Amino acid sequence: MIENIDHKVVEEFGNEWREFDQSELSDDELISIFNDYFRVFPWENVSKSSVGFDLGCGSGRWAKFVSPKVGKLFCIDPSNAIDIAKINLKKFKNCSFIKSGVDQIPLEDNSMDFGYSLGVLHHVPDTVDGLKKAVSKLKKGAPFLVYLYYAMDNQPIWFKFIWKISDFFRKAISSLPFKSKLFITNTIALLIYFPLARFSKFLFKIGINVHSFPLSNYRNKSFYTMRTDALDRFGTKLELRYTRNEIEQMMITAGLINIIFSNSTPYWCAVGIKK
Repeated sequence: MIENIDHKVVEEFGNEWREFDQSELSDDELISIFNDYFRVFPWENVSKSSVGFDLGCGSGRWAKFVSPKVGKLFCIDPSNAIDIAKINLKKFKNCSFIKSGVDQIPLEDNSMDFGYSLGVLHHVPDTVDGLKKAVSKLKKGAPFLVYLYYAMDNQPIWFKFIWKISDFFRKAISSLPFKSKLFITNTIALLIYFPLARFSKFLFKIGINVHSFPLSNYRNKSFYTMRTDALDRFGTKLELRYTRNEIEQMMITAGLINIIFSNSTPYWCAVGIKK
């Protein structure tokens, strides 16, 4: 059986979270980003007795806010980022850590009360299979939150054209050694992310709709987050993107129903219930 994992991508993310372990990020900014992702999550479906998993936990930045709300949280990641998560979450005694890819999750099928995977399954070769494997761990009626990169399906043609240009550079930059990628992506964050984000903030303040303004989602975010995400965006060689309709169909195929999408950035975040 072919593994549903790209080991080079796993290594890249281990390097990323070692470089950006989120220790320089304020709790206020982290909470704000967390709320963006979890806006549609049905918190009424979980409690202090719930057991769930964070698939692709990275540095543990989301687990930090989920673990106090639940009984037990399994933090799962195939990369060395799991060691960063252990450090960042050491005060949360209800977190357990598993170094595993989506194919070998050592949790019983139909055993989890909830799960989530944010910004992960578009970095595996077969996203649908990854979704199926994750959903298989859930009990009937359990919610699953997923975030997958969008295919700019709610943006104008010119916006998609700009993305295609950026993707050309991503393919070249992502093949470089890590230190070279880090230097280039830090430069991109400084010369492109930061000025465009702050200009969009100005436009927003004077009442202009910035929905389709490039990088407007970063208008209230720190330069540290911009550096992190520039490395994430341009330093990863495997990046799959999907339309909202494609994501909905994949979730249905994986066994989820009652699917709800967030209509705010980041696109696309969606939650479904295991049937």
